[in-house]
Amino acid sequence: MSQKTRITTDAAPAPAHTFSQGVRKGPFVQVSGQGPVDPATNEYVFEGDVAAQTTQTLENVKAIVEASGATFDDVVMLRVYLTQRSDFAAMNDAYGAFVTAHTSSGVLPSRTTVFTGLPREEMLVEIDGIAVVDA
Repeated sequence: MSQKTRITTDAAPAPAHTFSQGVRKGPFVQVSGQGPVDPATNEYVFEGDVAAQTTQTLENVKAIVEASGATFDDVVMLRVYLTQRSDFAAMNDAYGAFVTAHTSSGVLPSRTTVFTGLPREEMLVEIDGIAVVDA
């Protein structure tokens, strides 16, 4: 039976509460929900700009995936949480550009998008994900 391992990296924001940035068990990597936070300062960035927030959030997800020993190409699922339906097109464009640029296999991750409230008012987007690493 494989051991559960906490994933940590300075290349992504430190968790604000009692959870891990990511967890790996066997070939599975679960990345906790990430937001538009600069990992160097732990400050929220790009207030009001959902496209820039999406890109920063995906950079944070990618950093945690890579800290687990996986690559962004190993990501099989991303869940996007948006606060406003009107931000969908801008988020989708930024998301598409990032994911396409970082998925060398050409097989893009599955995705779900949910409209909801988020913990901080300045957060327009939050993203979590699952990667599967070849043994």
